Amino acid sequence: MESMNHVLVLIAHGTEEMEAVIVTDILRRAGLSVIVAGDNEIVTCSRGVRIIPDTQIEKLTDTETFEMIVIPGGAEGVQNLIADPFVERLLLAHLERQGYIAALCAAPALLAELHLLHEDTAITSHPSVQHILQEFTYLEESVVIDNNIITSRAAGTAFEFALALVEILTNPEKSEKIARDILFNLPADE
Repeated sequence: MESMNHVLVLIAHGTEEMEAVIVTDILRRAGLSVIVAGDNEIVTCSRGVRIIPDTQIEKLTDTETFEMIVIPGGAEGVQNLIADPFVERLLLAHLERQGYIAALCAAPALLAELHLLHEDTAITSHPSVQHILQEFTYLEESVVIDNNIITSRAAGTAFEFALALVEILTNPEKSEKIARDILFNLPADE
């Protein structure tokens, strides 16, 4: 599988559905190849919405590489991903290749619990998991980019987060075009 511009989105039972769908949608609007991998053939998300992933996490191979791995939040979904030993191996190998990891809402806690961050990493998250991240440089910004680690706060920042990912993987112009197309964050007079 060619790795150029491929993005892997990991979801599990309890994932925050808005975050998973918004990020996947915006990245696909940018023309990026996005594979959604779930912990089951049908993933029941945090609000009961069911998503049919493109593949199952267990069907991914160690040889598949992606430019970016995205982890949406949802406390239960994050805990289910933490409990999956393949996810830990996948993320470790990805970081060793200098790949991007993007984590939203409660998902930055997964990066901390799996010891994937350096002490001086700048990070943000949903306030409910902030206590887990106190050993890092914690910022209360919508999106925090620190080298190849991108984090964001919650479902309400999912569009800004996804557009930042588009900018990283493509260019600012494409991100700005998508923002205009979806009428994201327009000034009041437009």
